[in-house]
Amino acid sequence: MVQLTLIENVSTEPISQKQMIIENVSKKLDSETKEQVMPLLEAILQAQPTINIKTYQQTQITITMPKSRYTSMGRPQVGNIIEVDLKKI
Repeated sequence: MVQLTLIENVSTEPISQKQMIIENVSKKLDSETKEQVMPLLEAILQAQPTINIKTYQQTQITITMPKSRYTSMGRPQVGNIIEVDLKKI
């Protein structure tokens, strides 16, 4: 038997909910309106708690197969790409 394990840590830059709101509002406004609205929006959001988002749990997939199947796949090694289809049965 051969066991292949993929462990992936998805790490992103921490971003707060406040920062996302400011960035999204900023994208929608023209420069003149932005100058008027942004100080007010920042003052309002200053009172809000900071909630960091965009964090992910570690993903781990383990595949166990007979050695003959592993050999017929070309004996994939670290760095090789294999395609796995997952579906609910």
